[in-house]
Amino acid sequence: MKGPSQGRRTIHDVARAAGVSISTASNALNGTGRTNAETRERVKRIAEEIGFRPNALARGLLTKRSHAIGMLTNDTYGRLTLPMAAGVSEVLVDHGVSVFLCATNNDPRLARLHLEALRDRQVDGIIFTATRLDMKPPAELTKLGIPVVYVFAEGPSESVSFHPDDAQGARLAVEHLMSLGRSRILHIGGEQDYLAARIRAETYRQLVGPEAEVMFGEWSEEWGHAAIETVFSRSGPKPDAIFCASDEIARGAIDALRDMNISIPGDIAVIGFDNWEVVAKQTRPPLTTIDMELKELGHQAGLAILALSKGEHIEPGITRLPCSLVLRRSSGPRV
Repeated sequence: MKGPSQGRRTIHDVARAAGVSISTASNALNGTGRTNAETRERVKRIAEEIGFRPNALARGLLTKRSHAIGMLTNDTYGRLTLPMAAGVSEVLVDHGVSVFLCATNNDPRLARLHLEALRDRQVDGIIFTATRLDMKPPAELTKLGIPVVYVFAEGPSESVSFHPDDAQGARLAVEHLMSLGRSRILHIGGEQDYLAARIRAETYRQLVGPEAEVMFGEWSEEWGHAAIETVFSRSGPKPDAIFCASDEIARGAIDALRDMNISIPGDIAVIGFDNWEVVAKQTRPPLTTIDMELKELGHQAGLAILALSKGEHIEPGITRLPCSLVLRRSSGPRV
């Protein structure tokens, strides 16, 4: 038979090494009972030193929690969800909470199957994320009887939701271009039926004024390229700056401008939106853009679902988190 030094460490080993009773060791590790702070910290330190790992099933029976949450998303490629999931995990890992990431691929049947699986696992809560702010989440979410937090998605009126502040981000972009002395600013937007595209466009219009021009189209490099071809095929003054609603659109626009031997940023400054680094850093020149701080959205969602799963109150409503400006060469001074 293996001795304690060879096999899996148990709560008995922790209690013996710390010089406390088994119940005291259990209370200290689970944050229950009336263990004083000094004893609690000593027990936790010794548990870590000897390599004790608590049994998740036993801990769940004790605390009435599974110490797991589900993260449901329609984001097939993970462009938005993976940075948010990293933020969620950073918050939850220190509390011993696991995250199950489930992708629905916009398939209602697959969403139902994932929700059934998460319910069978008795997760403590669910974070729902989407690829657009105005996407309706599965109706089944509200029928599970567990806390749900919505990120980058539209939840019910009484829910807790976290969104990037698109209006504030668009304001950062336009005001940055204006600070460079650019006065003929064009906005190449995304698809008009997306709430985020409309918010960014409306903020641009408010700042630029009556001469503001918005061109709505797909969220793609192809659309950015086509929009530039349209602008430069017509008569009249040309823009000296372009605010694009996504980094992909901006990259397509920059490629089209370079094909026309137009200097960037010498003749035209360009700014994107997303800070999708695989696109922004590889654009030539590298792209100035707006970062939606997706990881911080994940942090806040993780803190909220953790609190709700413990029965704590979180004020319902939408919390909009500020975006940030990431400066690169595409919006530099005129040369």
